Amino acid sequence: MPATIETTADLSKITANEQILLQTENLTLLAEGRELLAKISLTVSAGEIVTVIGPNGSGKTTLLRALLGLIPFDSGNIIKKPKLRIGYLPQKINVDPILPLTVSRIMNLTGRYSERQIKNVLQETGVSSLKNKAAYQLSGGEFQRVMLARALLRNPELLVLDEPVQGVDYMGESELYNLIASLRNSHGCGVLMVSHDLHVVMASTDRVLCLNQHICCQGEPENVSRHPEYLKLFGIDSGNALAIYSHHHDHTHHLSGTLQKDVK
Repeated sequence: MPATIETTADLSKITANEQILLQTENLTLLAEGRELLAKISLTVSAGEIVTVIGPNGSGKTTLLRALLGLIPFDSGNIIKKPKLRIGYLPQKINVDPILPLTVSRIMNLTGRYSERQIKNVLQETGVSSLKNKAAYQLSGGEFQRVMLARALLRNPELLVLDEPVQGVDYMGESELYNLIASLRNSHGCGVLMVSHDLHVVMASTDRVLCLNQHICCQGEPENVSRHPEYLKLFGIDSGNALAIYSHHHDHTHHLSGTLQKDVK
């Protein structure tokens, strides 16, 4: 029988610390007798970016879907702040070019929002000029920014982002991560994010959780990147540990990847 969430006793832990948005305790999920998630305990607080990394098949997307209530889990607890507002960016959706789906229409797929609300979130993510463009014509970076704008429509306290730079070229990755950090700052929300982009994301997060069905290690990026379990999981030689990569440059790019302007 799937476990339930948010008992009165559990919620008392959240109300005792108003900064905590989401917490799990020993979350376990089975499929055909195999553990997809094993005793996962994590916390996401307001204003914090927590990034889940791990190899393919490690349970990253499964974890997010369980936290969102999209799939049942078998044991443990998921504890949420009462009436927690969540904005969700799923893995990239393939849009059929036959469908006349515009950016504006995407923004209203799961609810009715005012023109002002839609304009504001598209401006925040830098794609306001694309409002009437067909979705299938968007580049990878443009599409992900539109989907991020859509996640902002509910004025979320927690953003849950599954591979937010999927389909984005290398040059646009750090700019998109910088945008996510900026949104965290302006909205004061927490961010729970799944990513494969180790070289960039380790410099764009407050806390890293290394997952392979169970939590191998977690903590600040500088510490995790040198942890033996992290190095072992990604096959990194301890003598050549992955450096924390902080990306800076003196110019910006258009969402298509072309040079936009020099920054004086």
